[in-house]
Amino acid sequence: MDLLAWVRGPAFDAALAIFIVGVIWRLIELLMLGRGVSLAEPRGPEFPAGLRTIVLRSWPSAAKLKTGATTLVLGYGFHIGFFVGLLLFVPHIELVHATFGLRWPGLPTPLVDAATVVGIVALLAALAHRLSHPVIRFLSTSQDYLVWVATLLPLVTGYLAFHRIVNPYPLALSIHILCVELLMVIFPFTKLMHAFTLFIARWYNGAIAGRRGVQS
Repeated sequence: MDLLAWVRGPAFDAALAIFIVGVIWRLIELLMLGRGVSLAEPRGPEFPAGLRTIVLRSWPSAAKLKTGATTLVLGYGFHIGFFVGLLLFVPHIELVHATFGLRWPGLPTPLVDAATVVGIVALLAALAHRLSHPVIRFLSTSQDYLVWVATLLPLVTGYLAFHRIVNPYPLALSIHILCVELLMVIFPFTKLMHAFTLFIARWYNGAIAGRRGVQS
């Protein structure tokens, strides 16, 4: 079995299994923590307050734009670039369709290509900002840099493979798929898991605030 057949077959199946089982286990682990019993009388509804917090926290406030504009711009840049490349590239959609039977419309290839470049540039700029900012650099851990590398590699290797910059093409494609599988394997066990937990956390914070009659 050659490298491309292996990464498309057994390696992909193993990475997908680790990803799915890991995400489900982490979510179960989170939900099993439960909530402490509050004996205080509720002063407001929880559900709408939780939804409100999800919406408001998903949009940058004026205060954050003033104090952390660089972080916000770079963060939105690489997240949008990454997810456009991942979810709206037609060959990726066809892979999801072949694996799970799901399909949705994709974007024209030039738009996906441009978004990928934006994502790469934003990630490189984010690293430079992290290293040059004393507080952010002090708070950064080895996991932050691991996550950065694991997020950047699929974008870079995908761009190189698509444009035939690295030859032979089967080798370039194999490396790209391996980088994606690395991301899938470490996803449930690193801060990448926030892609699933951030909305749960925002709803929880908003619901608690709503129960106390205050805004989150």
